[in-house]
Amino acid sequence: MICLDGITLTDTVYTHDTVDWHYHEHAYFTFILEGNVIEGNKKEVYTCSPGSLLFHNWQEPHYNIKPKGFTRGFHIEIEKTWFDHLSFNADGLQGSLKLSNPDLKFLIYKIFMEAKIEDCNSQLSIQTLLLQTLSRMFGDHVSSYHKNPLWVKKINEILNDQFADKLTLHYLAKTAGIHPVHLSRDFPKYFNCSFGAYIRKLKVEKSLSLIADKNKDLTQIAFDCGFSDQSHFIRCFKHINGLNPSQYRKILFR
Repeated sequence: MICLDGITLTDTVYTHDTVDWHYHEHAYFTFILEGNVIEGNKKEVYTCSPGSLLFHNWQEPHYNIKPKGFTRGFHIEIEKTWFDHLSFNADGLQGSLKLSNPDLKFLIYKIFMEAKIEDCNSQLSIQTLLLQTLSRMFGDHVSSYHKNPLWVKKINEILNDQFADKLTLHYLAKTAGIHPVHLSRDFPKYFNCSFGAYIRKLKVEKSLSLIADKNKDLTQIAFDCGFSDQSHFIRCFKHINGLNPSQYRKILFR
């Protein structure tokens, strides 16, 4: 456990098969590192596997069920005084959210790595990374109130389900019901990057969840995530995370 000014970070092994309805006094993130957990609230039930990211606002009732096997999660608890001290208005982040944006997950991974390094620079880094995460979350949450074109949701579903496949512009445009020129022109507007960059993010995000499996070597992980070879996987991973996969695996199991 690491306690900073208004922030508590814990690397937790789930030991109870079931945790009945409860709530936490403070807002917090749950990031699943290994294993699986089912979490339910008043509106939805989430089945969480490695790489799943949840956010709960303060005093949001929920319950947990842990299937058989080892489950480990990284938790970031944020006191309201921390928000107030930094004049960050989080009132718009109500309820429980399951976050799928890969950029948010990469930021949480970086916070996790800083917590493991825990040197004289870690507190500043964790604070700034957490603010980046919340700011991005808030922006995504606000934009969700504005109706995006239907093709945006469809394209996102296709890319998340088939990122390891060899996708073509013709296939994507036809499946989403949009002209290829329109799709090419407007994709960066809604996804904040190019097609190639977004697909590489999804592949690296998937690899981060597989690295927790000690039985998988990097060659197998690269193949499972749709990379052409291990060297391409390592280059993309380092470009996004700032270190190579083997270095990250060592930090994960410190």
